Amino acid sequence: MEPEPASDTGGTRPAAVSETPRQRLVAGLRVGVGLALAAFMLAVTFGALARSEGWGVIAPIVCSLVVFSGSAQFALAAALAGGGGIPAAVTAAALINARFIPMGVAVAGDLRGGRLRRAIEGQAVVDGSWVAAHLGGGHFDRYRLIGATIVQWPAWVAGTALGVALAPPDSVVETLGLDVIFPAFFLLLLLDELRGARASRFAAAIGGVVAAGLVLVVPTGLALLGSTAGALLGLRGKGKRS
Repeated sequence: MEPEPASDTGGTRPAAVSETPRQRLVAGLRVGVGLALAAFMLAVTFGALARSEGWGVIAPIVCSLVVFSGSAQFALAAALAGGGGIPAAVTAAALINARFIPMGVAVAGDLRGGRLRRAIEGQAVVDGSWVAAHLGGGHFDRYRLIGATIVQWPAWVAGTALGVALAPPDSVVETLGLDVIFPAFFLLLLLDELRGARASRFAAAIGGVVAAGLVLVVPTGLALLGSTAGALLGLRGKGKRS
């Protein structure tokens, strides 16, 4: 494996001290195993509910293969289930996944190779792996990042496939309460953001209020889209006042 270059700022890169690239990759794999278990269980729910909503067999699995984002896929499924239509569903998912833009920018300086290789390595930027790879000082360990993600992706796809194969009937979905997984998932995201920084709390509160108001008069999918837009506006407005 290639040696680590010096920091572009002239300082010492805060790498994992005395660890070889192989050791750092293994450390990432270990972190990824725990994240993969949680991802697998969530993916089973996504696959089962997507199948129950009429997605068929192939579409949920392809979605997990390509999108590989729990929040975006749940947003997509929730918007479609709520009657928001394909444009609203895709827009909601895209807005939620927009967080990967600044995350990717942050980690870009620690990736290696030409544009194609860096683009491929950039696919490893997912929430849990990004946090696990953060070294502080604006630097990330690419080996930990990649190691953590290459375990999660197959677990996510396999969980989706299993959920699709189970294909629970509507009666089972209602009995087990699986039909409330989508709103519960986003409620947990909201509560988590409310514990964050002031700007995050303000944006989350705006999004929650907009969703609560819109869901009374428009389909769930459109309410989700409106709440996402409201949260972005709230974040932007709070940033300008800070």
